Amino acid sequence: MRSTTPSTFPSHPAKRATVLLTVRDHTHHRSLMIELLQRARRAKLSGVTVFEAQEGYGESGRIHRTHLLSDDAPVTVVFIDRPDRIDGFLREVEPLLDDVLVIVDDIDVVGL
Repeated sequence: MRSTTPSTFPSHPAKRATVLLTVRDHTHHRSLMIELLQRARRAKLSGVTVFEAQEGYGESGRIHRTHLLSDDAPVTVVFIDRPDRIDGFLREVEPLLDDVLVIVDDIDVVGL
């Protein structure tokens, strides 16, 4: 059961942008996940993590998977920073995100 008591840890508001794509997604002959990671690093975002899954599907219903002969694995790229920095970063990379799903959440970051 989830507690309704506020956390005693200090926290501050932030945003989390989650980009869902596949290993095969590219932009200008480069991996989209690597391009996003490198741009986030240049923008000095607080944190970025890339997760590769074994299998998954999206709106099309087509199953994407890691396979011996073909790698079409689903990939999730998660960005976390202050709201203004995430908003600015997403505006910058918007042209790269035409065919992928982007989820943006307001979150609290606990500073331990």
